[in-house]
Amino acid sequence: MPQREVDEMVTGLQTRLLTELEPVVEANLERHLGVAKPWAPHDYVPWSRGRDFAFLGGEDWKPEDSPLDPIAQAALVVNLLTEDNLPSYHREIATRFGRDGAWGTWVGQWTAEEGRHSIALRDYLVVTRGVDPANLEAMRMAHTVAGYDSGDKTPLEALAYVSFQELATRISHRNTGKASGCPIADQLLARVALDENLHMVFYRNLMAAAFDIEPDAAMQAICKEIVGFAMPGMGMEGFAQNAIAIAKAGIYDLRIHHDDVLQPILRFWRVFERGDIGPEGEQARETLARFLAAVDERAKFYEEKAAMRAAARV
Repeated sequence: MPQREVDEMVTGLQTRLLTELEPVVEANLERHLGVAKPWAPHDYVPWSRGRDFAFLGGEDWKPEDSPLDPIAQAALVVNLLTEDNLPSYHREIATRFGRDGAWGTWVGQWTAEEGRHSIALRDYLVVTRGVDPANLEAMRMAHTVAGYDSGDKTPLEALAYVSFQELATRISHRNTGKASGCPIADQLLARVALDENLHMVFYRNLMAAAFDIEPDAAMQAICKEIVGFAMPGMGMEGFAQNAIAIAKAGIYDLRIHHDDVLQPILRFWRVFERGDIGPEGEQARETLARFLAAVDERAKFYEEKAAMRAAARV
């Protein structure tokens, strides 16, 4: 079959899926609005700790100003800069899902809720002098100017990706709060994590419905997105180095990714139990099983290295 005809078939499938999923979007949007609790970023910021910087006659940031250790600083900066790319994320989902009907309402709701995260995190870090605000702003500019481009994902692939990514972000925020050593940061990041969890549930439920409509296409999309998964902040300056430090601190590592992100969602979708998969879907499922086994083995390797480092320190 000519590639043009293949492309037209894929486009037609994705358009039909968006249409058939519209009632599911509407139902899950109603559910989301019923359980989501509004909150104000300024309530989570210790404003009394704030003081002027040199521009207004105060003192500029010094490393000893920060109450956070280097790992907490790195994790908070990665989390914040990831949230800063919201304009790109909005474009991504608006392009994939459209701006009309229930899909469009969700895109707007999701964007508005996500916007609170960078506001609260930045205010917290600047007021408490947790990190150098001048460097933070320079990094924000560079990262936001570069933007985020997920490539040519289909709407189905985008649904699969955000299902995992929202859960990964929830866990990263929650563990960062716990590791920060600051009760206020812990409380703030726990609140942000609640938003991320509700967003994950929304996308996870839509993907479950898509599975019932087009099981083979859904299985292929899930396999592709898991095998090629990368966090949206990977393009930021110093991401690889910070990711290693964050993993070694147990905030987000390969074991967490495998056990606490991939596996729970795959179980929810009954990926390895479904009997409605055709030959193409079965091939994708087998590829996925092999990949997950490799991830598990790699996680064990890192765990053994960590145990050896810990033993050497005793």
